[in-house]
Amino acid sequence: MNPYERKRRWKYFLLLFATIIASSSLWYTNLLVDGISRSERTRAEIWSQSIREMFQTDNDEMMNYLFTVKDSLVVPAILTDEKDSIITYAGLDSTKTFFAIDVDKKYDPKYFLRELKNMKAQHKAIPLIMNNKTQYVYYKDSDLLTQLRIFPYIQLTVIAVFLLIAYAIFSSSRRSEQNQVWVGLAKETAHQLGTPISSLMAWLELLKDKFNAEEDPLILQMENDVKRLEIVADRFSKIGSKPILTSHSIYDVVKDYVDYFRVRVSDKIEFTVAGDEHQEALLNIPLFDWVIENILKNAVNAIEGKGKISVIITENIVKEQIFVDISDTGKGISRSKFDAIFQPGFTTRKRGWGLGLSLTKRIIENYHNGQIFVKDSEIGKGSTFRIIIKSSLKYVPTIH
Repeated sequence: MNPYERKRRWKYFLLLFATIIASSSLWYTNLLVDGISRSERTRAEIWSQSIREMFQTDNDEMMNYLFTVKDSLVVPAILTDEKDSIITYAGLDSTKTFFAIDVDKKYDPKYFLRELKNMKAQHKAIPLIMNNKTQYVYYKDSDLLTQLRIFPYIQLTVIAVFLLIAYAIFSSSRRSEQNQVWVGLAKETAHQLGTPISSLMAWLELLKDKFNAEEDPLILQMENDVKRLEIVADRFSKIGSKPILTSHSIYDVVKDYVDYFRVRVSDKIEFTVAGDEHQEALLNIPLFDWVIENILKNAVNAIEGKGKISVIITENIVKEQIFVDISDTGKGISRSKFDAIFQPGFTTRKRGWGLGLSLTKRIIENYHNGQIFVKDSEIGKGSTFRIIIKSSLKYVPTIH
C-alpha cells in the first residue's frame, strides 16, 4: 500500500471515529432531554390539576392550593379557554400573579400571544374540564431543557473548530518540515552527482581523442546523456532557491525535449508537437523540462503497446496565457482521482514513489506562477493534461 493510500485510510478512520463520538454525544443528550421533557410534562399536568382543584374549593383552602400551584411548576405555562382567550399563566412574567398585575409594568398582550403560539408549536395541549367547560393548558420547555438541547451542537462545533485549527497548524508545520527535508535532500543529491558527472565528461573526451570518434553516433548519444545528467543535477540544485526565468519560445523548448525523449522510449509510440514558434514565456528551462519529462513518462506508462502522445500549444491573448495540452491514448484516469494524482505518494505503479506529478505541480505553480491540471480523461481512451503559463513578463514567482 502506497503512502497516499495509507494517509487516506487514516483520514477515513478518524472521520468514522469522530462520527461515532458525535453520534454518541447526541444520543446520550437526547436521552437526557427526553427524560427531562417527560418530567416537565408531568409537572405541567400536576399544575393543571392544581388549577382545577383550586377553582373548585372554598376560600379557606385557596391559599394552600396557590402554594401548591406555585411549587409544582418549573416551566412557563398558559391556561386558555376554547377560544384561546388567556385565563391565567405562570412563569412568563415575574411582575404578574394569577389575579393581579403590577401597576408599574405595562401589560403587553402581543407578548402572551407570541408565547402561546410558541407553546402550541412545542407541545400538545393538556385538556382541563371545569364546570362542564373544556380549558387547555399549554406549556413550553424550561430554559434548562432548551439549553440542554443545543448544548451538544455547541460543544461539537467548538471541538470541530479546535480540531480544524489544530490540524491546519500541524499540517503547516509538517509541510514546512517536509520542505526543508526535501530541499536539503535535493541539494545534497546535486552535490553528490557533480563528481561522477565530471568524471564521465572527462572519460568521454579521452574516448574521442583516443579513437577519433568525434562523429561516432554512440559517443554522441553518450554525450547527450551526460549533458542530461548535468541538467538533472542542476534541477536538484535549484530546489528551494529563487529560479531565474528568461524569455523563451515555449514551442522550441517543448520540441527540443520531445525530440530527446522520443528516441529513448518504444518506437511504437508516436509523438507530435504543434503550435506557434513565436509564443514566448518566462521559463526556467531545466525545471520546465522536468515538468514535460514527468508528464511524458506518465503518458508512456499509461500506453500499453501502440499509442500516440501529442502536444498542442495555444495562446489566450486576452488573458496573456499560453496553454500546453499534452494528450495520450493511454488507459485514462477516473474523474475522482483528478486531484489525487498530484498528491505526494499517490501512484498506481508498484515501484513508483508517487512524487513526479507532485513535483510537477510545485514547479509550475510555485516557480512559474502557472497552473497544471487534468483537463480531460476517459477510461480506456486517454488523458489530457493542461499547463497554463503566463506569457506576460509582469509577475514575480513566489517561493513556498
